[in-house]
Amino acid sequence: MNTQPVPIQPFLTTKEKAKLDELSVRVMDAQYAVEQFQAIVTSLTQKKANYQGFLTVAQNNRAQAQNNKALADQLVQDGLDLKATSKTALNEIVLGDEKTKELSANIKILIDKLIYAVTVLNKLSNKIVREKALNPLISDELVSMTGKADSDANNAVALILVALQSIITAAACNMETEAALALEYTQAANLYETLTGGTSGSAPSLRSSLEEAYHSANTCYLQTDKSYNKISEELTAAQADLNKAQIKLASLQSGLAAANAAAIATG
Repeated sequence: MNTQPVPIQPFLTTKEKAKLDELSVRVMDAQYAVEQFQAIVTSLTQKKANYQGFLTVAQNNRAQAQNNKALADQLVQDGLDLKATSKTALNEIVLGDEKTKELSANIKILIDKLIYAVTVLNKLSNKIVREKALNPLISDELVSMTGKADSDANNAVALILVALQSIITAAACNMETEAALALEYTQAANLYETLTGGTSGSAPSLRSSLEEAYHSANTCYLQTDKSYNKISEELTAAQADLNKAQIKLASLQSGLAAANAAAIATG
């Protein structure tokens, strides 16, 4: 609300007129300050709302990565149990070795690609979130797109883990058939190596890759949460400044009105 100086009557003294002019200028300055603080509050309110959405996406991604990690740990235990059970049939392994190796190798290739994609997307999402906090010109759509891609990749990992669990379950059932004992042990050994990395040390294991993916997702969440909290603090401070400016403006407006009334009354 713009406040126009009240017209000064000709009979006012020079001192009275100077005082009223000074109060009018102070009122206009206070009004400008209120408008500036209001613009800041409006901008920060929108920014906080945007980051609330980013935080939700990051939180969901972290939860999915954590679930994937927990499932991988369970799969490792299941694979170890199956391997121990199948060890008694080691001397009977004669059939199915090559097909099982091919299956495990194909699954390992697919898992490596998925885990690499998850890791890259997590790091990319984390970097974009950090850059977004520094550069508001980066579009919200880009942040949302990378967050969704991250979620899709994590979901794909979850599906392949479920597929691995199904393979382990199937292998456990095959142990009831003596003719499949050799295949069962090979599958158990290959799956366990896929999950843990075995002794080759040439590539990261599924479990270690998922741990890295969770760490990356957690870092992304913490960074987003930190940015969100910072924006919340800035908004609180800006709101406080706006309130002070509004109080000051109201006070000056009252003072100006009173001074004008007094000048007219004494004139």
